Amino acid sequence: MKNLVLALIAILGIGVVSSVFVVPEGERGIVIRFGKIQRDDAEQVRVFEPGLHFKVPLIENVRKLDARIQTLADPSSDRFVTAEKKDLLVDSYVKWRIADFGKYFLSTGGNLSQAEVLLKQYINNGLRTEFGSRTIQEIVSGERTQLMQRAMEQAAAGSKELGIDILDVRVKKINLPDEISNSIFQRMRAERTAVAKEHRSRGMEQAEIIKADVDARVTIMVADAERNSRTVRGEGDAAAAKVYADVYSRNGEFYSFVRSLEAYKNSFQNKNDVLVVQPDNDFFRYMKSDKVQN
Repeated sequence: MKNLVLALIAILGIGVVSSVFVVPEGERGIVIRFGKIQRDDAEQVRVFEPGLHFKVPLIENVRKLDARIQTLADPSSDRFVTAEKKDLLVDSYVKWRIADFGKYFLSTGGNLSQAEVLLKQYINNGLRTEFGSRTIQEIVSGERTQLMQRAMEQAAAGSKELGIDILDVRVKKINLPDEISNSIFQRMRAERTAVAKEHRSRGMEQAEIIKADVDARVTIMVADAERNSRTVRGEGDAAAAKVYADVYSRNGEFYSFVRSLEAYKNSFQNKNDVLVVQPDNDFFRYMKSDKVQN
């Protein structure tokens, strides 16, 4: 009898323990009875808030679902085609949470990975539509916010079927495929090279113009200096000739004598100089004379 009582107490304890379940903070619980979601009298799915709750042992099972905001971020970039048939590699992420726990469980089985796969399809469809209706210039020049808003609105309609609310859709980065990026960089490099050559040729042209202008000015300055020097030289020669004429007019014989001395000096600058002339040559006229008249 004692053993029977102990067995009954053990069974009762096990039943009490198995009938109690705890829903942690940040989660919600739903009860499954014979494979069907437990509903209330109004045929609404019974959702258990965080705390201590009870269920029928061995008959009802509890599935706990994360009620916090989730982030769907694919590590790989998605490829989309723009309105001008250009490929873009897009990195995006989605913020979402469960809105209808019963519908979410029925559509995904409560599997987070399955929910993200289905949600990713809706998001990509919305982004593909928005990217396909815009050019690259429109996408990068300020319409990204509108694009994300429209994509979220389109994805929200499909996500309602999953019992999910989409809170935000963000495009983190937009890149061109490597083959397109390389061709664009090559074209940009060629354009920059052409611009550089044009600037260089214009600079060389301006340099030649400046050089020609300077050369012309130098030529004019040299010509003016040469003309002035000739004028000054002519004036000096005229002044010297006038002096010579004045001196000669005063005493021609003395002037001739001085000029002869200068000729003698210039002819015998070196001791080795030899001058061969006839003795009666006029060159020695003053050397043969006894005196010079003043």
